Amino acid sequence: MKRIVGWLLVLAMLISFAGIGGAEEVPPPVTQIGRPEDSRLMETRYGYDLKGVHDADGRQGVAWEGGETWVSGSTTLSHYSGSWKLLASSTDPFTAMEGIVNHIGDIDVWNGELYAGVEYFMDGEASNIQIAVYDAQTLAYKRAFPFAPESGQTECSGIAVDPAAGVIWLCSWADGESGRYLYKYDLFTGAYLGKVHLQPTPQWIQGIACYEGNLFLTADDGTADDGEPDHLYRVELNPGGTSAAVILERTFDDILLQGEIEGLSFDRDNGWLLVLFNRGARIVLGMPQGFYSGYETEVHEVYTFELCQ
Repeated sequence: MKRIVGWLLVLAMLISFAGIGGAEEVPPPVTQIGRPEDSRLMETRYGYDLKGVHDADGRQGVAWEGGETWVSGSTTLSHYSGSWKLLASSTDPFTAMEGIVNHIGDIDVWNGELYAGVEYFMDGEASNIQIAVYDAQTLAYKRAFPFAPESGQTECSGIAVDPAAGVIWLCSWADGESGRYLYKYDLFTGAYLGKVHLQPTPQWIQGIACYEGNLFLTADDGTADDGEPDHLYRVELNPGGTSAAVILERTFDDILLQGEIEGLSFDRDNGWLLVLFNRGARIVLGMPQGFYSGYETEVHEVYTFELCQ
């Protein structure tokens, strides 16, 4: 009898170790593939060789299509030729829009139309956000898509068109929850499609652009008073995922004077990055508040960088 009891005890222990009989199973190990810290995801995609600087008449965004460039100011739109000759301008782009709006962020151009995130912005707070569409040649207003309040977005600092995916991406400058996500809309219907959590989250996102399957962001995360540079980030999208890895692509420590970085775009013909910078004005809560020593006006410049692989 003692021998039988002994064997029964041994069998019970074996069953327990095997995870049979109600014991919890040990989960399989988590693999490193696809983790943000995977070295393949942490590498920069390009090198960025500074090639030139062009004066512009807007302080918010820049867009490129077919050899021509567009620049947005807070309340203006401008269209330039390939040699930076002014072709058209609009100083009142809000006339036909519904509700009160006073601010344009970074812009994008696709298929002969200019896309802009517009809103009413004052002292760091925004309302009445809309996706406005203009004729790229005449800058005449055509239509607008309302944004989705349920998204949680409270400010729109930039817009990017991804025609391959058929979507529009919006980014937010606002601190806190709004600035931790990118927001996705249907390119053709304007329907809200969801949001993607940025991990880690850049601070004070100013512009967004789509290039070769990736999203790129500019962030005003350097303190101008201390001479700190701003940065360019790349977003590694995960199809169908709710989050995306963010990789530091470039530190802009070769700009003439640290000020405020704004929108960005890509010249697909030449393989160039275009970035709009402002210098001279002191910015508080997104609003110009006086000037730095030696300046009586704010200077707006588009820097061009050759992409190197």
